[in-house]
Parts: sequence; structure tokens; C-alpha cells
Amino acid sequence: MVVVDSHTEGEPTRVVLEGGPDLGSGPLAERAKRLATEHKDFYRSLVVEPYGQEAMVGALLVEPTNPECVTGVIYFDAAAVIGMCGHGTIGLAATLAHIGKIGIGTHKIETPVGIVEVTLTDSNTVTVQNIDSYRLKKGVTLNVEGVGTVVGDIAYGGNWFFIVNDSPTPVLPSNIRTLTEVGIKVRESIYANGIEGENGGIIDHVVFYGPALTEKGHSRNFVLCPDDAYDRSPCGTGSSARLSCLAADQRLAPGEEIYQESTIGSGYTLSYQFSTSAKVPEGAIVPSITGQAFITKEAKIMTNPADPLRHGVLL
Repeated sequence: MVVVDSHTEGEPTRVVLEGGPDLGSGPLAERAKRLATEHKDFYRSLVVEPYGQEAMVGALLVEPTNPECVTGVIYFDAAAVIGMCGHGTIGLAATLAHIGKIGIGTHKIETPVGIVEVTLTDSNTVTVQNIDSYRLKKGVTLNVEGVGTVVGDIAYGGNWFFIVNDSPTPVLPSNIRTLTEVGIKVRESIYANGIEGENGGIIDHVVFYGPALTEKGHSRNFVLCPDDAYDRSPCGTGSSARLSCLAADQRLAPGEEIYQESTIGSGYTLSYQFSTSAKVPEGAIVPSITGQAFITKEAKIMTNPADPLRHGVLL
């Protein structure tokens, strides 16, 4: 299996160029479902130890259904196949440039949740125009055991998020373990209370916001991913969801740029325009996310049938 690894603002991506399972043809959403239900050992083994690493997201290249797209892609982490991944798309664009499949300019990529555009400014700098994003509910109150009252918005940016503007724990690098534990408790409370996104969407990402730690920053966030790892980047789909909340609350004007800090201090430049699509809720936005990705490895993954850990470490 041939892969190229990269990191986007600190968050790792592994792009599978060759050797993935045959998922057939048809809509990417159907192929993603096949990957999730029939090939869990495959995708999980690529992103967890000993073959992967914590927080890694995989990107399986597939044939697109839309001929305007340079590729189709299905994203996954250790816990699930996911609809869209912002940092992964930035890493994918840098990888496609690295292997000579795209050049400077704008290109379309098909994901299971829709087509996104990437603009490659140089070999490392990428702007993603994400799918339409929107807030579903504002001010959802949870009584979280051991934490207290937590208030957040439910919003969509390619994945479903519970967005907490006032983090119950200061968003500081020294608090990563505590933030992780609190985030897991918040997500468990979401599940226990039967809170979902639209059409039964699973809210498996939790985002806490706090004050920026740099002069140029708008705020700093902590993002808990489905596999309980924290996002080293500010999370592209999470930033998209947050932009929809800022737009709905009239706290950010269309076209106005902000710099979103991640937990580790890296960042994205963000902005939005209102969507003109009739297929999404009123007030939905088209987010723009700019960040940098750097290639870290070209490799051939070798799995030995005799290796008891070939499908990853299970604890």
C-alpha cells in the first residue's frame, strides 16, 4: 500500500495512493458506507499505532463521480469514517501537488458530503472553500456530571459539532488532558440526552473556545475528535461550523477575515460568504479556510498476516 504523509498546522494526514479496498462505483456516500461497514480493519490499521499515530486522519483516494473533480476522497480516523475533513483536504491538496497531479490554481475534490474547491497558492499553502455550513440550534444546555452546566451550539461544517463559546476549562496547552476529559464527558452527555444533528446526524466533535493567546488571534480552540484525540490544527470543518454561528449572531461580516488559533498555537485564516443554494437552510454560509501543509513521508505500508497487531492496537 503506497501512502504519502503530511501535517496541516500540526495535524497529520495519511493519503492512500494505492492499495485500498475495492469499494465499487456509485455515489461517494455509498462507497464511504462500505468502507465503514466492511473494511474497518483496513482503515483503522492505517491511522493507529503501530502503523499510524495518534490524531492521524486517513484519506483514501477514489474515482470521483463528477468529471470536473481531480479526485474523490473518503476520510477516516481511528473511530469512524467521516464525511469531510478540512485539515485533511489541505494535506490532500499539498500531496496532490507533491505527486504532480495538480498545480498552482483552483481545483475541485469530491467528498461523500459534497464537492469542495481547493486553491493552491504555493506547494504548501491551500485555501479550502468548504461545503455549505450552518447552525442548527443555539444555546443547548447540558448538565454534565463532574463539570456543571455547559451551553453550546449545534452546527454543521461537513461534520456535526457541539460548539462551546465559553470553555468550562481554560483553553491552554497545559490543560490538554483536562480539556480532553471534559470534552469526552460533554459528548457522553450529548449522547445520553439523545441530542443529534439534522436527520439523526451524530454529534461526535466537541469544540471549546477561549481567548486568543496572540495579538493576531480571534480566539483559541480545543477540538475533541471522534477518536478522543485532540485536533492539533484549529479543525477545518469545526471552523466552518463556528463561522456559521458567528454569521448567525452577526459577530462577523461576510468577507471579513479572522485568524483562528489551535490548541498548540498554529492557525487558520477564516472567512465566509452567505450561500446562495436553495438546498440548505436560510443563513447557511460557504466557509473559506486557509492553512499550510507539509509533506513528511512517502512510504509503502507492509502488513504481515502473522503480525497480531496488523489491525492496530486495541485497548
